[in-house]
Amino acid sequence: MEITTGVVLAAGEGTRLRPMTANRPKTMLPAADRPILEHVLDVLVECGIERLCLVVGYRRERVQGHFGHEYRDVPITYVQQRKQLGSAHALEQAEAAVEGPMLVLNGDRVIDERIVGDVLAGFDGGPALAVLEHPTPTQYGAVRVSDGRVSEFVEKPDSEGFRLINAGVYAFESSVFDAIGRTERRGGERRMSDVVGTLMDDGGVRAVETGGLWADATYPWDLLFLMRELLDHGRIAASHGAEDADTDGVWVAESARVHPDATLQPPVVIGPDAEVAAGAVIGPDVAVGRNGTIEANATLEDVLLDGDCRVGAGTTLVDCVAGEGTTLGAGTVVPGGPGDVRVGDTVFEGRRLGAVVADRVTVGGGVTVAPGTLVGANVSIGPGVHASGTIDDDAEVVR
Repeated sequence: MEITTGVVLAAGEGTRLRPMTANRPKTMLPAADRPILEHVLDVLVECGIERLCLVVGYRRERVQGHFGHEYRDVPITYVQQRKQLGSAHALEQAEAAVEGPMLVLNGDRVIDERIVGDVLAGFDGGPALAVLEHPTPTQYGAVRVSDGRVSEFVEKPDSEGFRLINAGVYAFESSVFDAIGRTERRGGERRMSDVVGTLMDDGGVRAVETGGLWADATYPWDLLFLMRELLDHGRIAASHGAEDADTDGVWVAESARVHPDATLQPPVVIGPDAEVAAGAVIGPDVAVGRNGTIEANATLEDVLLDGDCRVGAGTTLVDCVAGEGTTLGAGTVVPGGPGDVRVGDTVFEGRRLGAVVADRVTVGGGVTVAPGTLVGANVSIGPGVHASGTIDDDAEVVR
């Protein structure tokens, strides 16, 4: 039985990724050379999906404005989840917009074509989900499989006796909406894990064991991990103007300008209309977004720059994420991790993170940034400041 419709759950905020999600949903955060959601849609298109339904919610205008009514000639329908009441509730919003069997997946996780292809190939009319081996299954929805069927599904189990996780890629008939309606809310939410439990009681859920790239960003430092994974796998979009990389792992968009005296150390991607000045040393593990500017003698290693970023002359950035339209003044120093990072009320010790600098931040010259610093959106940091800890959105920091 063929599936030609893909439903992508893209309504969540991603609160643990603040301050990067202050102005956009998690699905639109940068993953190397383009937003996370664009990677997801590329996989669906490559696997033959002919209709896309995106469930949007938080900052939905950022998704709709970016993709419009079609992506790579595949039409897109949008439905809105007005309140964040769980992943199954998000899927429920698509009931009137889809007919027949559907592929359902999360829009905030980069996955391999193989995972989607295996689920499509293994669909026989009954509910199915992708499962794959993972080194830390207790951090996800852990699954046990017996005779090709899901025999147990536990969210973040205490037991270490699991090796498989739910990959978040499902194949359903339209009868799944009835199952959602019959599934009790938990904590006010309808969750996909509970719906899978309902379907298991109804007659079983097929487990499609698969493998390949599966990368998630839960916390700010994970954006750097995600970038490294995509660079290592060569997941750079030719459609965005990047030439095919040679064996040295360097991608430079045709419209980018890289001075002959700049050094690019692989893996590295330089986006469209970006400019790299003489003496700059870029890489390894660096992604420079569209219209970025790297001035003379800057040094970047393990750095993710979103679009329209400007890095001043003589700046040193290590283990750093910078959001859209951010300016880092001449001589700025982010020496890199490890650092202690506060996310909400929790402090995560020893993380590989120099700093996250969110959208539209202006940093004056000669600023130093302590490891693990989170700088909120629209912040202004004056020259010569030593920045550390968490700096709230819209703050002004002076000596």
